[in-house]
Amino acid sequence: MRLVLRNLGFYLIAFWASVTLNFLLPRFMPGDPVSRMFAQAQGTMQPDQIAQLQKLFGLDDRPLWRQYVDYLHSVATGDLGISISRFPTPVSEVIGSQIGWTLLLGLTALVVAALVGNLLGVLAAWRRGGILDSALPPLLIFVGSFPYFWLAMGALYLFGVTLGWFPLRHAYDVGLEPGFDAVFLGNVATHLVLPALTIVLVSIGGWMLGMRNTMIATAAEDYITMAEAKGLSPVRIMFRYAARNALLPSVTNFGMALGFMVGGALLTEVVFAYPGIGYQLLASVQALDYPLMQGIFLTITAAVLLANFVVDLIHVRLDPRVRVR
Repeated sequence: MRLVLRNLGFYLIAFWASVTLNFLLPRFMPGDPVSRMFAQAQGTMQPDQIAQLQKLFGLDDRPLWRQYVDYLHSVATGDLGISISRFPTPVSEVIGSQIGWTLLLGLTALVVAALVGNLLGVLAAWRRGGILDSALPPLLIFVGSFPYFWLAMGALYLFGVTLGWFPLRHAYDVGLEPGFDAVFLGNVATHLVLPALTIVLVSIGGWMLGMRNTMIATAAEDYITMAEAKGLSPVRIMFRYAARNALLPSVTNFGMALGFMVGGALLTEVVFAYPGIGYQLLASVQALDYPLMQGIFLTITAAVLLANFVVDLIHVRLDPRVRVR
């Protein structure tokens, strides 16, 4: 419990730092959203309207420390402000309508890449020097060196435009009524294949190489030799003894990979016009929608910190050695 509370304190400090930076950065940037809205209105806004908008977006004449305290209170109560590009929709509603698609895309790609990559790493290390160990890691690392958007555009052109196997854009067909019926879920899965496959191809090589190297070191341990001397089956030794202990670094990397998956999903969502927060973030940057940008950055930071904290709890449960530090 002492270790869990200590880690929780570190994550709370990191979250407070991210909230503080999220508050300061837009205020140190040149210009402000109210000035942009005034320019778009071409001088038709009245002074009292400008003052109300400045107060609404927290940009009035209050001292900076007072604005900071009010911002912390708003974050604590879930009030992330009003979106400028989608005025007067609250930022929380905009993010809430988009984040589910990002989680679907990012978590699907992350889980598939982690499972398949770790399994390939286990098999490659256990049959070290074989065809799987010699040919597949360099090939996957070569594919993983390409940018997300490059593979996304290539997959979109080949499988979407040329062959017509998969849809070109969005998360489901236009005009289809959302629901939990088989038709809608199947349509969503069809639209998910190409974006998720792009992220999997880029990231699977790192998972395989990391698991392979850990498995090679684990296979040289004395308890593996003891298990072989007892006459246990190679499959049982490989999965129950070697892979189980070599999996611990991959569990830690899972939480860290969430942030990279979100970054990769941003570019992938733009290429496929996938309605996630990455696509919405690009739109907010183009519109200089500071409240929405702040809300998205804060949501991503909170999600990554929460995922890493959960992974820390799982790591403590899986590895008894951590609990005695």
